[in-house]
Formats: sequence, C-alpha cells, structure tokens
Amino acid sequence: MVRSLWSGATGMNAQQVNVDTIANNLANVNSMGYKAQVTQFKSLLYQNLQTVTTTANGDPKPTSSQVGLGVRTSSINSIFTQGSLLDSDSDTAFAIEGEGFFAVRGEDGENYYTRNGDFTWAIGSDNRMTLTNSDGLPVLDAQARPIVLNRTYVASKLAISEDGEICYPDGTNNPVPIGVKIGTYQFSNPGGLKRVGDTLFTPTDASGRVINEETNGEVTKSRIIQGYLEGSNVHVANEMVNLIVAQRAYEMNSKSITTSDSMLEVANNLKR
Repeated sequence: MVRSLWSGATGMNAQQVNVDTIANNLANVNSMGYKAQVTQFKSLLYQNLQTVTTTANGDPKPTSSQVGLGVRTSSINSIFTQGSLLDSDSDTAFAIEGEGFFAVRGEDGENYYTRNGDFTWAIGSDNRMTLTNSDGLPVLDAQARPIVLNRTYVASKLAISEDGEICYPDGTNNPVPIGVKIGTYQFSNPGGLKRVGDTLFTPTDASGRVINEETNGEVTKSRIIQGYLEGSNVHVANEMVNLIVAQRAYEMNSKSITTSDSMLEVANNLKR
C-alpha cells in the first residue's frame, strides 16, 4: 500500500516537470529562433514479488510476479525543426534555412550557437563596427573570429548573400564581397546540444564536434536570408493538447494517492 503512494508521488513529480516544460514552450512562442522542448519519461526499476517457480504439482509457472515502482523524468529534448520565416524591417535580421547555426562569442570566451539571427551593428571602443546579437555578443565569421569592420563602411548599405558573404556596393552600385563571411555551423546530433538560456546552445559529447560549413564539403550548406527572422517552432494547438494530457495525468496520479489513502484508512479501522 505504501508502495502505491510513492508510485503516485513519482508520477505527480514527473508530470509537474512536463507541465513546466510545456509552459516554457508557450511562453517562448514569440521568441525568435526558439526550439520547442519535449519531456521524456522512463519507468523506475520493477520489484520482483515472485520469481518463476513451479506449482505444488511440479508444473512451471510461465511468468513471474513484478510490480512497478513509478516513473521519473529521463530527459528534456529540444526539437530542431525549421521555424517559420518572418519578415523583418531590419537590415541585420538573418534567418537560416537548413541545418546550420550562427556562432557568437560569449563573455566567458566560449563559443555558443543559435538560430536567432536578430543582429545589429555596434560601435566598439576601437571605433569599429562589430556585428552582435541582441545581448551584445559578437557574431563569428567562417573562421570563428568576431566580425569587425572599419567605420568606412555605411551599415545601411551592407548586404548579405545567401552563402553569408558580406557585400558592399562599388562605384557602379553593384554589391561586391568584402572578404568577410558570416559563419554557419552544424552538428551531427543537434539533439545533444546543451541549452544555455532560451536560444543559445553549447556543444557536448552527445552533439559531436562543431562542423564548419565553410571548410567541410560533406554537409549540405545552409542559406542565409536577409530581412527575415526564424520564428519559434512551437505549435500552440499541439502544446495546449499536451498541456491538457499532462494535467489529466497529474490528476490520475493524485487520485491513486487518495485511493491508497482511503484503503489504508479502511485497513486501520478494521479492528474497531
């Protein structure tokens, strides 16, 4: 009887994590480059009440007797499907079409990867222009170096080609590459990336090493589309259905606890 109480409690804890994950997805439905998360569960160990034995007549019993000990959260996975491309009035809004990620340099000196291409040109202390994300972190080029340009360039005239080349108009107003390319990077297993914040990710052993699309000819190159941002891949209708299912599962686990409590109360009152 006490075992049933703990099984119900583990189910309530697991579904609480599930509800929290769904709520976070819904909260970030308008976050650019956000990737939805899904909670995975696994059963706890089963306890053997009786192993495979024989009857009094010597006939073997075909199955053993086992009882489960509940459930727990095994992982929270990110879903890296393509989000919708949303039109933007900004010249430094970039959307990736494909499997690639932008790279930014964190304040700790580590490289982080994102699908959020909401960038801007910032003026640094050396009076040069640096391409940064909305948090002020510098965006990296195809050689994993911060993109820094001289003030001789007019930011509003800079254009980006689909392969990431930064172009500037020449004397005849034709865009000419200036020798700087926005870097795009891939991973053999994006699901293994570790989430840092809402839209930043860092590599792990599970994700594999960073693959530079510029230097690796075996991967399909991503396209960079200027004037667009990749929206969240959260589907509100699906998340609302998942939320209802999670709430009902929470209630069912709660009912199992109250039922076990009622049975314990009856057992305690048998002697009266």
